[in-house]
Amino acid sequence: MDQKVLVLNGDYTAITLCSVQKAFVLLFLDKAEMIAKSDHGVLRTISTAYPKPSIIRLQRYVRVPYKGIALSRHNIMKRDHFECQYCGSTKTLTLDHVVPRSRGGESSWTNLLTACSRCNHAKGHRTPAEAGLTIRQVPKKPTLSGFLRLSAGTIDQNWHPYLTT
Repeated sequence: MDQKVLVLNGDYTAITLCSVQKAFVLLFLDKAEMIAKSDHGVLRTISTAYPKPSIIRLQRYVRVPYKGIALSRHNIMKRDHFECQYCGSTKTLTLDHVVPRSRGGESSWTNLLTACSRCNHAKGHRTPAEAGLTIRQVPKKPTLSGFLRLSAGTIDQNWHPYLTT
């Protein structure tokens, strides 16, 4: 029951993920309609079996004030797949400023990345080029659909048309 369900707004844009239980409640209360069923089992009551939802669409359009993905330690590590962007290690991870703060570098999506403590210490107050390090993946701000893809873990095949970037 730890599967996720993609929630679409009234205009078929992806807005969030929710649990199967929450999706079922929205369907049962007629606040949403099922767009796609999951291939992984059914929900059972004493007398009835219901298909598990994979994608639901809200009946009414909900105005969502999109403020972007929050810049946080966890979200940066999630974007970088919880691995050092210099050597690929997954141990003792920290955040590193590409342009060091001592040189005017700011804390932003494009200047922060995940680094292991060994690489972060070796880089010190230098840029990666000055320290002889190469960045595996250039840091950038994630899109909402890309971030939903990361948050879901496993992605249902039915979701692909709705999570295009």
